[in-house]
Amino acid sequence: MSDIVIRVENLSKEYRLGDIGHGSLHRDMQSWWARIRGKDDPNSRIDTSGSAKRNKNESFWALRDVSFDVCQGEVLGIIGKNGAGKSTLLKILSRITAPTTGTIKIKGRIASLLEVGTGFHPELTGRDNIYLNGSILGMKKREIDAKFDEIVKFAEVEKFIDTPVKRYSSGMYVRLAFAVAAHLEPEILIIDEVLAVGDADFQKKCLGKMGEVAKGGRTVLFVSHNMGAVQNLCPKTILLDKGNIKAYSITNNVIEEYLFSKKIDYNTIDLQNHRPSWAIPIIKSARILDKNGKVVNSFPIGADIIIELFFNVDTYPKLKVPVMGVVINHSTFGAVTAVNTRMTGHFSYESSCSSGFIRCTIEQTPFVQGLYYVDVWLGDDKMDLDTLTGYLFFNIEATDIYKSGRIPFSDLGVIYLKPSWQFIPDSRSVL
Repeated sequence: MSDIVIRVENLSKEYRLGDIGHGSLHRDMQSWWARIRGKDDPNSRIDTSGSAKRNKNESFWALRDVSFDVCQGEVLGIIGKNGAGKSTLLKILSRITAPTTGTIKIKGRIASLLEVGTGFHPELTGRDNIYLNGSILGMKKREIDAKFDEIVKFAEVEKFIDTPVKRYSSGMYVRLAFAVAAHLEPEILIIDEVLAVGDADFQKKCLGKMGEVAKGGRTVLFVSHNMGAVQNLCPKTILLDKGNIKAYSITNNVIEEYLFSKKIDYNTIDLQNHRPSWAIPIIKSARILDKNGKVVNSFPIGADIIIELFFNVDTYPKLKVPVMGVVINHSTFGAVTAVNTRMTGHFSYESSCSSGFIRCTIEQTPFVQGLYYVDVWLGDDKMDLDTLTGYLFFNIEATDIYKSGRIPFSDLGVIYLKPSWQFIPDSRSVL
């Protein structure tokens, strides 16, 4: 097809554990320098076998026989657990590393935002890096000039644009990097989980900009652990599992397969992928429970749902009375309700405790069938201190709640009602 801008055929990537050869000159130099100093290789992969010794010829396939096409103007999501091969795929597409086997055909300029610092020279100012990145993309100075003010305004770094970026915070770095990548008009924009570093408002702005980019006929590949963001932005999604494509279809179907094909162990998920850079990490874990205290993620209509978080304020002793908030989002309709203890009144709390569990119980949950995401936050009476977004989820199953043989509508809203019906005859119409 003439509108295909990315074609990936039988792509595989092999790493030889213990050897230098990462496919990237920077990482190869890191490994070489560590080896001659007798230090641990910073790029070595974890040996999950439990053995301290490892065969130098042992290989690890980060990707195996991956094939797919991406059309012009398509916004494609890529999801999967840590280690599934997502970042390796994006690095190959961005020509940062080379595949072991397979072919890639790309039509158009690519701008990539894969990790904090990618593509920026730390000694150069923000202004210099904008022009450097534009030149790398093949743009002329007058083209960059036309976009410069828009980039700086979007990134919110006006006061620091002539400061070397090595002095930027991680949030400032990402804001400028995204603004450059999105505004310098690449035909293909590749975004990894790095957006999680920004604050919640900037994340929303970035998602909106990616939508604008796609509507303008450009292509977006978006990797995220935030299922809500993937659902809202990407019509189709690829699910990677152990280097293989496990599913490639309509996003909602792929997300459901990812979340519900196996029980999710919250302890294995990196919370940092779900909190903004400003957050003070006092939330240590969060879970969805049923009324018996069992970790589950699927409920019938009308069930009681418990949202639990575990916190520790040793790193923030100023917090005397914690305030918890919950926002529930439907995968299609967006935010549907929110509640917090500033609004409803505080729970009983022993101020001498620096850690503990807080549970929010929602009785007879009034939602129809569908996929829901829960954002949780913890703070005090004045401000939010920590938040997790796109981390917790639950599914409401199709349930004959009315005992009529008919399931409540799910395409006309998110709640079901418990009405009573009564007929009152009009005496004037009685014959």
